[in-house]
Formats: sequence, structure tokens, C-alpha cells
Amino acid sequence: MLALVALSFSGAIGLTFLMLGCALEDYGVYWPLFVLIFHAISPIPHFIAKRVTYDSDATSSACRELAYFFTTGIVVSAFGFPVILARVAVIKWGACGLVLAGNAVIFLTIQGFFLIFGRGDDFSWEQW
Repeated sequence: MLALVALSFSGAIGLTFLMLGCALEDYGVYWPLFVLIFHAISPIPHFIAKRVTYDSDATSSACRELAYFFTTGIVVSAFGFPVILARVAVIKWGACGLVLAGNAVIFLTIQGFFLIFGRGDDFSWEQW
């Protein structure tokens, strides 16, 4: 129960950084909210690989490695998107820093969720 509360709190902190990067009076541009798409799709390759891969005893499989590759691409894109927006002067560099901080916290929260609740053979909500 404590882990769930800690993950919820850290997710809220990450989203607060993201919202501050968009909504502060000096910044006022909401283009960085598109990183929420990357946050939403980042676990999908892992879910697919977990459903497709039946041999859970193997240390590695091609499907899992491909899922790690796609997840890495999604995470790198989420960090690159605000930098590109700041580089072409769509957003300010301060907003970029807040969005990058939010990205780091949110992706660490997602990783923490999988480390804490993803230990079982099948993904289930029974552990809550």
C-alpha cells in the first residue's frame, strides 16, 4: 500500500513539473503536453512482449529485446521533443527544463511501477 502511495505521489510531482512548464505566465505555451502521448505509449511494447513471450525462464528473447528497443526509442523521443521545441523557439528553455524534469520523474515512476507490481507471471491487479 505504501508503494502505491509513493508511486502516486511521484507521478503527481512529475505531472506538476510538466504543467508548470506549460502554464506558468512566462511560458504559456501548451505544446509540451504532447509528451503525455509518449508517457501513455511507453509501456505498450512491454505489455505486448509479456503476452507474446511464453518462455519466462529465458534470460532474453528476441521479442523482449525488440520491446526494450521500442521502449527506449519512445523514452528518448519524449526527452528529445521538448529540446527540439526549445531549439526552434516554440517554447522557452526554462519550460524545456521543467518538462525534462517532469519526464524524468514520470518515467522513473513508470519503471518503479513495473519493478514493484510486475514481478508475477501474469500482469494482474490483485497485488494492490
